[in-house]
Amino acid sequence: MLFGLIRELALVLVIALGLSLLIKTFLVQAFFIPSPSMENTLLTGDRVLVSKLTPGPFDLKRGDVVVFKDPGGWLSDSTTEPAGDVHKILSFVGLVPSNSDDHLIKRVIGLPGDVVACCDDQGRVTVNGVGIDEPYLYPGDEPSEKTFSVTVPAGHVWVLGDHRSVSQDSRYHPDINNGMVPVDDIVGRAFVNVWPLNRFTLLRNPSSTFANVPAP
Repeated sequence: MLFGLIRELALVLVIALGLSLLIKTFLVQAFFIPSPSMENTLLTGDRVLVSKLTPGPFDLKRGDVVVFKDPGGWLSDSTTEPAGDVHKILSFVGLVPSNSDDHLIKRVIGLPGDVVACCDDQGRVTVNGVGIDEPYLYPGDEPSEKTFSVTVPAGHVWVLGDHRSVSQDSRYHPDINNGMVPVDDIVGRAFVNVWPLNRFTLLRNPSSTFANVPAP
């Protein structure tokens, strides 16, 4: 009887781990926020859930907050502590958030074909010639202290952090693919902040910010 109980518990555990791995692989993955570059939308230590259905069945939109793999050299100066073996295993099956030590989280500003520039006469970032008002910017930050003008190529996006004055985003990597992030490197769209509980909130797309931006 005891053996039967142990076997049943082991079966339940295997099924649970399998389901968790499938969910993490194809649907949702949790990530840990390691830096202040997305304040105040996301704070250091927050945990977010990322939908892997975007990009995929659902298209990327300007304003989406996305997690993506380092396009190459963006995190060369990272001081993130390496995860332990137990954490790596639990993260692999989706039971704990990934440490994000080789991933970044930023906001999509430019889609393929868009011309993203800064700044217009009002100091705003422009997309396809239209200045955008960004309510998610960190209080006191300028839209950008660096001037730029880029055209986003096919299969890529242009990203910025919400805390612009501390965010090492697309503006700071002109020598690495001109700061572009390949869509293939995007893990998914962050759609909810789940931890700590007092900061639980849905991460909604600020669609009104880009409502007047014309197609490229």
